[in-house]
Amino acid sequence: MNENVRSRALLEKHFDIAFAAPDGIKKLRELILTIAMQGKLVPQDPNDQPASELLKEIEAEKRRMVKEGKIKPQKLLPEIKPDEVPYELPKSWAWVRLGQVSDYNGRKNSTSGEIADDTWLLDLEDIEKDTSRIIYRAKYSERLSTSTKSTFQKGDVLYGKLRPYLNKVVVADADGVCTTEIIPIVPSSAIDSQFLRWLLKRPTFLTHVDSLMYGVKMPRLGTDDAVKSIHPLPPFAEQQRIVARIDQLMSRCDELEKLRAEREAKRLTVHISALNRLFEAQGSDSFTDAWHFINRHFSELYSVKANVTELRKAILQLGVMGKLVPQDPNDQPARELLKEIEAEKRRLVKEGKIKPQKPLPEIKSEDVPYALPKIWRWVRLDDICYGITSGSTPPQNIFNSEGGVPYLKVYNIRKQNIDFHYKPQFISRDYHNQKLKRSILHPGDVVMNIVGPPLGKVAIIPDEYPEYNCNQAIVIYKPLIKRLNAYIYHYLSAGSFLEKIDLIGTAGQDNISITKSRMVPIPLPPLAEQHRIVAKIDKLMALCDQLEQQIDATASKKSALLNSAMRLI
Repeated sequence: MNENVRSRALLEKHFDIAFAAPDGIKKLRELILTIAMQGKLVPQDPNDQPASELLKEIEAEKRRMVKEGKIKPQKLLPEIKPDEVPYELPKSWAWVRLGQVSDYNGRKNSTSGEIADDTWLLDLEDIEKDTSRIIYRAKYSERLSTSTKSTFQKGDVLYGKLRPYLNKVVVADADGVCTTEIIPIVPSSAIDSQFLRWLLKRPTFLTHVDSLMYGVKMPRLGTDDAVKSIHPLPPFAEQQRIVARIDQLMSRCDELEKLRAEREAKRLTVHISALNRLFEAQGSDSFTDAWHFINRHFSELYSVKANVTELRKAILQLGVMGKLVPQDPNDQPARELLKEIEAEKRRLVKEGKIKPQKPLPEIKSEDVPYALPKIWRWVRLDDICYGITSGSTPPQNIFNSEGGVPYLKVYNIRKQNIDFHYKPQFISRDYHNQKLKRSILHPGDVVMNIVGPPLGKVAIIPDEYPEYNCNQAIVIYKPLIKRLNAYIYHYLSAGSFLEKIDLIGTAGQDNISITKSRMVPIPLPPLAEQHRIVAKIDKLMALCDQLEQQIDATASKKSALLNSAMRLI
């Protein structure tokens, strides 16, 4: 079988594989462009005028225009050396430098006084990343700007030269002006505008450009590097056949992406609906029915990580609603636990270990988001914890990286655990004891960030060190009965309290005040049930870990299958 025919057959065969692999459609798009620019996507026609003849015609036309004074003599481009050529092309194709077949930045610039109000003004933000779709068409009058603009004409290829926008390439369908970070490339008669667009979007060119980038803050492709870049050039007629085939295959990729998005959206909708049935269940029978639905469709619902993420949230929320484990009538009711906590608080106040706290307002019925089992009680965190406060920020010269008392910042709360090994900082024990007594932390304390976004990062202080300290963006909860800490941790991790709490802070940075941190309402189960809830949550979270590992393994197998298929082409 002819190699080109074989490549096209394999490409067609593996659309289904690409659909199954998590990054398959993206890789399929890259593969389409790769084999297209190798001359394997459409058959060659011996009747086509070879690319070498096109180049001769261009050169002859340039010499005529120079002789007539219509253009200035251009600087000769270096010949393409054999070691610059990445692969062999069909006989009728040729390797060319971009400057041979186009005029890079080949249009004049215009100042504000020269541009009419109704002129199309194209900015990088108007071009969708990767797809290169025009998502907005602005008139010059909409954007007051005195900066110089590049002009372009219909048929020019407009190339975004900044690194974050490198895959933004469009063919102008009308005349207009653009910001100077978009380069108008004027194609010669040897190259089709749409073919040039795909050349500039092909993976090997993107990789090549990325390796040439300069500039730290706003890295961009230099003009000289662009003009000297090397590209495959087919006969003009074949270029048009390639463009037509690429467009056809890319449309199929669009359809696959839409189908996948619809499938995932439906799966997520069904899953959320099933979870809502659990939340809204009024009795054990309805809860059991809702759980049986999830159990019957478990393998389908939990084949994507988005649903596992929702499952984690649901596990936490069901736990603190009293729906994750059964109640035991033999458990000591929460009201008795509260009496023990209050007695412990009075003892600590009497011994001078804590200060009396000003009573907080009682929890009103409108503050209660859901009904609790009879033996539970709604309380505030200040009712069951003491010394709720935030940390402090010492002078910068106090910190060191060698040793002392570990000092926590918000970035040390990672994945709802303390990760002190990430950017560790220490303060001296003297400074810790003398200046930061208020924010001393001990193993078992619960901490949460109160400056975001995101808010609600929670952790239990580990026993790696005997004492810690922290900055002002972290609030400290010290349970009056230490065994409450795991349940408090899981309740805060569920994050439902954030929906009702009043935030403070400026735009872009949400804050929770210390007072609001003390007032957070929490549903309090009997201590024995707390332990059962925590054990059940830990067990189910381990199951979620396994599910995510299985999803990763399945995705890896599908990607490996696709990669193997791609290597055959």
